[in-house]
Amino acid sequence: MAGGRVGLRLFPGLLEELSRDRSLVCVSGTNGKTTTTALIARGWGVPVVTNETGANMPAGHAAALAGSSAGFGVLEVDEAWLPEVMARLSPRVIVLLNLSRDQLDRASEVRTLAGKWRAALARSGASVVANANDPLVVYAAETAETVLWCDVPTPWLEDARSCPHCTRPLTHEGVGFSCVCGFSRPARISARLDGESAVIGATSVPVSLGLSGEFNRANATMALCALDTLGVDVSEAAARMSSLSSVAGRFDVRRYHGRSVRMLLAKNPAGFSALLSMVPSAPGEVWIAINARVADGRDPSWLYDVPFELLRGHRVVCFGDRRLDLATRLDYAGVEWRLAQDSATPEPSEDVVHLLANYTAFADWLKETEAC
Repeated sequence: MAGGRVGLRLFPGLLEELSRDRSLVCVSGTNGKTTTTALIARGWGVPVVTNETGANMPAGHAAALAGSSAGFGVLEVDEAWLPEVMARLSPRVIVLLNLSRDQLDRASEVRTLAGKWRAALARSGASVVANANDPLVVYAAETAETVLWCDVPTPWLEDARSCPHCTRPLTHEGVGFSCVCGFSRPARISARLDGESAVIGATSVPVSLGLSGEFNRANATMALCALDTLGVDVSEAAARMSSLSSVAGRFDVRRYHGRSVRMLLAKNPAGFSALLSMVPSAPGEVWIAINARVADGRDPSWLYDVPFELLRGHRVVCFGDRRLDLATRLDYAGVEWRLAQDSATPEPSEDVVHLLANYTAFADWLKETEAC
């Protein structure tokens, strides 16, 4: 990525030059970008350039594009950078997964971000694959020339309770939403997740992933819709996706001092809410690691929007720079907890322990488990 920063400093038009004559897909959203990008890359069936390490700002894009001669590419794009990046890369397809609060000390309020997306998409000629069940994504994408709406599970709607057009309360019924001003969930759906299958147009294909969780099947459905837009056979793409079992360490099961640890990245309320559904029923131990460094956002108050009450009956071990903040939140939630001591070694056990960690804490744990 350092090479990308230097290249952009020396030649500000580097992204435009590197993207010329390439067929590119950009993937953005608050959660699921890295996984969806990896699914598209695996499913495409041709050599592709991608920023597989998650370096999702212009320097990372420049480094990725400069490091490959592939004529096809899929790039994860930070939500705040999407308007600029799509203008410079001119992608064929843009995938919009979801929008919720994340790192508010770095990014703007989520509705402001949706407005910036909306203005940029009105100027773009790309085909947009968008989540039809996220009101903020619908608001952003409805200005685009071509939109393929995807009906995928979207359980986190706490940041989209009021209409982005008129600010009056939205009415939510099932997966649908509507407002008295006329804003509502799109009726014309191009792709949907139906249990264990993705329905893309008139084609139904099984979604059998090495990645667990309904949210990953939702990511795969949107990935398949994007690939279908590019003319890729979705049945063949789904078969290729099935071999993906880990993305940049996420969902790996690793060993740590005699314990098997499932590595889960969760960096905001929506992400934690989705991943808590993967934790087995109580009793059992769960590890959670929270930092509040620059890449995480300095303010950990978002912990109070995470439904930690779902962990009642478990014992949670609190790790990370802000483990005291986490312990306080768990105490309010009525969850048994204890603080991890830096020098403590966990007792060996045959049970797989689920580790949920935010951004820099997850990176720390990747290093810790590699050393064991």
